[in-house]
Amino acid sequence: MNTNNKFIALIGLLLATSTLSAQKKFVINGQVPDMNGKYIYLSYGEGMNNQKKDSVLVANGKFKFSGLLDEPTFGYFSLGNQMLSFDQIFSVILEPTTMKLILDKDRITKSTLSGSKENDKLKGLDAQKAPINQAMEPLRAEYQQRNEAYSKASKALKEMEQKVDAMKNDNYAFRDKFEPFQQQQEAIDLEFIQKNPQSIVSAYLMRFKISGMTLADAEKIYQSFSPEVQKSSYGKEVLSEINKMRSGSPGNPAFVFSKTDIDGQSLSLADYRGKYVLLDFWASWCVPCRKGNPHLIGVYNKYKDAGFEIIGISDDDRNEAAWKKAVEQDQIQIWKHVLRGLKMEGNNIDRSQDISEHYGIHTLPTKILIDPKGIIIGRYGSGGGSDTDLDAKLETVFGK
Repeated sequence: MNTNNKFIALIGLLLATSTLSAQKKFVINGQVPDMNGKYIYLSYGEGMNNQKKDSVLVANGKFKFSGLLDEPTFGYFSLGNQMLSFDQIFSVILEPTTMKLILDKDRITKSTLSGSKENDKLKGLDAQKAPINQAMEPLRAEYQQRNEAYSKASKALKEMEQKVDAMKNDNYAFRDKFEPFQQQQEAIDLEFIQKNPQSIVSAYLMRFKISGMTLADAEKIYQSFSPEVQKSSYGKEVLSEINKMRSGSPGNPAFVFSKTDIDGQSLSLADYRGKYVLLDFWASWCVPCRKGNPHLIGVYNKYKDAGFEIIGISDDDRNEAAWKKAVEQDQIQIWKHVLRGLKMEGNNIDRSQDISEHYGIHTLPTKILIDPKGIIIGRYGSGGGSDTDLDAKLETVFGK
C-alpha cells in the first residue's frame, strides 16, 4: 500500500473511531408478568425514516434492551411489530444510561420508565397537562360520537347515491325496449315525408328526424320539398339545422371557441393548431357517452404522444357538480373539459355562447375530428359515423 493510501485509510479509521466514541451505551432492564416466550418491541431514532428497531423475548417475566445513543432520543415500546395507534405504544425518552421499565401489558400507556432524567421531565410536563386533558374528556367523547354519526351518515348517503345511480342506469337500459316500436314509427314518418314533399307536416316532422340523419340524406329530403314548404317557418328551421350540421361536417373549418375549463383555466381551440383534436360532445347523464369512455381513454393513450388531443364538451351547464363528478369517476381528467355554454333561465334560452350550435350537435355522444390546420375531417354520431369508423380514421392518420 502506498503512502497516500495508508494516509486515507488512517483518516477513515480515525473518523469511524471518533463516531463510535461519541456514542454511549444504554441499557433497559424490563419487567412484565405473564408474557414469557413473547416479544417486546422497541423503536427509536430521529424521524420516521431513521428508526432503529429491536425486539427481545420475555423470560421469567424479564427482558433486556441495549444499544448505542448519540444523545437522549425519543422512542416507544409496543407489543406488536406493525402500524400502531397511540394507545398501543408507550412513548419515552431514552438516555445513554441504565434504565428500568415496568411494562403494563394490559394498558401499555400506563407503563413506567425510571432512570432517564429527560423522560422524567417529559412525564412532569404531561402531569401538568393532565387536569386540562381531563377537562377536555367530555368534549373528546362528544366529538367521537359526532364523528361516528357523520361517518354513518356519509356511508348511508354513499350507499343511497349508488342505489340511485343503479336505478338511473336500469331506467336507461329499460328505455332500449322502446326502440323496436320507435323504429316502426320512424319508418312510417319517413315514408310520409318522402311521399308528401309538398306537405307542411313533412317539414314539421323533419325537425325531429334530422338528428338521426346524415347530412346528405337531410339535404336530399329538404331539396325535395316544394318551394312553399321550404319557405314555411318549419322549412326554415330544417334548413337552419342542416346548415349547422354542415358547419360541423368534414371539409369545413372548425368553429374556434374560447372557454374556461373544468380547472378554471382559459382554453381556446386556436391553441391546438398543429395537432389533431377530437371534440367529444357528451353529458354526465348520457349512458352511451359514459359507456364509451373506456374506449376513448384507450384511443387517447394510444395517440397522445403522436400529437392527438381530446376536448370534452359537456351538456351539463345546469349541473356542474354532476359534470365534475362524472369526469372524476370515469377517470377522464387526463384530457381537457369545458361546458357547452347553453344558458337556460325559466323559459328563456341563450345560445349565444353555445359551442354545440356551431357544430350541429343533435344527439349525444357526438365526436368531431379536426386536423392540424383546423379543418374538420371526421364526424361520428349525430349524423356521422361510428366509433369503429373513428378508430379506422385515426389509424389512417397516424399510421398505427
